[in-house]
Amino acid sequence: VQLQASGGGLVQAGGSLRLSCAASGRAVRRYGLGWFRQAPGKEREPVSVINRDSRPFYADSVKGRFTISRDNARNTVYLQMDSLKPDDTAVYYCAADRQLIVSSYFNPEAYHYWGQGTLVTVSS
Repeated sequence: VQLQASGGGLVQAGGSLRLSCAASGRAVRRYGLGWFRQAPGKEREPVSVINRDSRPFYADSVKGRFTISRDNARNTVYLQMDSLKPDDTAVYYCAADRQLIVSSYFNPEAYHYWGQGTLVTVSS
């Protein structure tokens, strides 16, 4: 599975961005799909996951502001980011794995496939 993330950019605080992650090589309808982010000098952290039943999960820091969705026909996962804050500035990565269990959703080591990352910069 190859993942290609896009949609990052520069936005002012309070603004919105929509990230996309297109998968190729294999249909990912039976995969869990996640978004992680890594800010400079910090460890990679989970943002949101959508399981193969399309149930979403969110990190506390983004609840109520971000929305994850998937379109299995397009083999794509999306992350709608609203009310962005400067603390959201990071490189955002999409990830996929077929063997996820609930306890591993937010563990980056549980994912076999990763996209290349897209930079989101939120100015104050």
